Amino acid sequence: MRTETRQFHTGTREVVLDITRECADFAAGGPDGLLHVFVPHATAGIAIIETGAGSDDDLLAALGDLLPADDRWQHAHGSRGHGRSHVMPALIPPYATVPVVGGRLALGTWQSICLVDVNIDNPERSVRLTSMPG
Repeated sequence: MRTETRQFHTGTREVVLDITRECADFAAGGPDGLLHVFVPHATAGIAIIETGAGSDDDLLAALGDLLPADDRWQHAHGSRGHGRSHVMPALIPPYATVPVVGGRLALGTWQSICLVDVNIDNPERSVRLTSMPG
């Protein structure tokens, strides 16, 4: 088993950040098995979705509909609606596991591994990548 933590800048706006390339680089040349991707933050998640065709913006819009950035949240420190960021990982979990075959991620044609961050108060994120040989 091999583990590495990578840093990502998500900025000060909601984002679906494609981290597939970094995950593929980590898995490259490794044994067949699984790649586990984990974000050790209470306000971010990992999603496997299509990007570049509007799905990333659609995901943010859907999260905005489900979890509005308003004053309804009991967890109320930080920016307006910050409490929604703490609920989001129940919908977009903080992890994903992807098969690795021949040193390559076995993703579908249109699948990308994305870091989802709706917390505008924390622009820096860590993602832990763990290779689990099969």
